[in-house]
Amino acid sequence: MAQYVRPALAHMDTNTGAMNKKKNARLPLAVVLITLIVCVAVAGVFTMAGCTQKTDSDTDSATNASSQKEVDVVEQHIKALSPEQKVAQLFVVTPESITGVGVTIAAGETTRQALLEYPVGGICYFAQNLQTPEQTKEMLQNSQEFSEEACGLPLLTCVDEEGGTVTRIASNEAFGVEDVGDMAAIGEAGSTSDAQDAAYYVGSYLKDLGFNVDFAPVADIATSDDKTMALRSFGQTPEDVAPMVAAQVRGFAKAGILCSAKHFPGIGSAEGDSHNVSIYTDASLDDMRAWSLVPFEAAIKEQVPLVMVGHLTCAGLTDANTDLPASLNPAVIDGILRKQLGYEGLVITDSLEMEAAVQACEPNQQAVLAIQAGADLVLMPKDFEQAYNGLLEAVREGEVSESRIDESLRRIISAKLGLV
Repeated sequence: MAQYVRPALAHMDTNTGAMNKKKNARLPLAVVLITLIVCVAVAGVFTMAGCTQKTDSDTDSATNASSQKEVDVVEQHIKALSPEQKVAQLFVVTPESITGVGVTIAAGETTRQALLEYPVGGICYFAQNLQTPEQTKEMLQNSQEFSEEACGLPLLTCVDEEGGTVTRIASNEAFGVEDVGDMAAIGEAGSTSDAQDAAYYVGSYLKDLGFNVDFAPVADIATSDDKTMALRSFGQTPEDVAPMVAAQVRGFAKAGILCSAKHFPGIGSAEGDSHNVSIYTDASLDDMRAWSLVPFEAAIKEQVPLVMVGHLTCAGLTDANTDLPASLNPAVIDGILRKQLGYEGLVITDSLEMEAAVQACEPNQQAVLAIQAGADLVLMPKDFEQAYNGLLEAVREGEVSESRIDESLRRIISAKLGLV
């Protein structure tokens, strides 16, 4: 079994000492003088030839040109998509929800046809889909090829692999990787290097399998009696959690994996599990800024590529519709995450199959409300076809503008092209 070890820093070559002795040996004075004369002469030739170093303005111009080229490529992709394809790109779903297969463990003609009909932005895989390294690699590679065929864009291949109580791969001995353990243990040890190394290790084996998105790290501060969240969180104070979250964002980036800080605006103090019931907080915005938002701000400072919004109902926000969970609430996504914290990356909802989201609205309104609230990606709606058709109809009727859809597509496609 592969061992989880902290990535080694640069190693010293055993011959370094001998080499340094040779480099430090004194040269004859005549040789030094001749060398200086030659260098001056060569410098003069280059100066006369007009050779100069690049200026800052040259570098800025090159950077601007490159950025404009990237913008142009993104816009070309958007223009090439039909309205139906645009809407489909806003969804991340399980493979079963588009194929109709009981348990998907391969990607063949059924998957190909499903992606041609619904070229979704991403697919999220669970333990039931992942049997062996070879099977997983083939399934993900085939899915990527079908996505490119369907819409000319790669697929976000997603997984929940936090470590400890939430693993889809490390818990399966067939993959031969070590579980990095609960984040609570890493947080208690207090080493940000260990947190970064754990993320790098997880990200590395995910990337090798063909994944490009991991729904981690957990940025919640665990102060409730929920024992499950207590194990998943790095700690019980912002000072404990924030530096660990920032370190994991760096670790995942180093491994080449898009990570997602979750569950905004922080569900660690809420009683109950949003998988089963609605959860609430009475915290005001000032309270959140001083406590639960601190780890998310640390992640944003590290340029975290995704933020996952949870299903926390924020009763203490006076300008919010307190009947809506954060994942569907514009006061939370657009108001706090976008405007207050200035986040410009991808926003994804938590799974809309969870009871706290299901209770909030009808299935055909889930995606409509999420996009209107400011989310870019709709994760695992209760009924994909109803959610997709509901959003498509809202776009056709002008309830959701096409420009609003394009706004999210710019972020999604930019992230995807960055993976290539």
